[in-house]
Amino acid sequence: MIISIKPIAETERLLFREFIPDEADAFYRLNDDPEVIKYTGDPPFRDVAEAKQFLLNYDHYARYGFGRWSVYWKESGIYTGFCGLKYSPTSDEVDVGFRFYRKYWNRGLATEASLAALRLGFEKYHLQKIIGRAMKGNRASHRVLEKLGMKRVKEFMEDGNGWVQYEITAEAFFLHEK
Repeated sequence: MIISIKPIAETERLLFREFIPDEADAFYRLNDDPEVIKYTGDPPFRDVAEAKQFLLNYDHYARYGFGRWSVYWKESGIYTGFCGLKYSPTSDEVDVGFRFYRKYWNRGLATEASLAALRLGFEKYHLQKIIGRAMKGNRASHRVLEKLGMKRVKEFMEDGNGWVQYEITAEAFFLHEK
């Protein structure tokens, strides 16, 4: 898929843009891989139509000014997954999250994309703190959150799964980047 909408952000290798319904097939396939969603707590979509409905109903950009973003290889325009920020009104927290096709794992994309999302959160949206959460068994995500400079702050149970929460403040992020 060629990116024709102005990107939200870019890194050396990646472009970010808001979700669009035309990405439903790629979004469905990403979330249909049991290994990709193993540590998310999310069920797969039943079909492409359900994925499209999710994208059509995704209101985080309008409600909060930001959200998760589709991530593409800058060079080829290929959809690789998503990354971005998510506000939870229940906890009044913003978390950084990422999900990529398995064939793009172990290439540093989650770290690169998440750094860009944190930078946007702190510079553009003036957030003071961003959290990250990972299931206890998800060592790869724990490593990414640690590489971002996030500090482990608590463990908790949710839906029968053990989770670890990390956080980073704007001040700590900019110190970590130096």
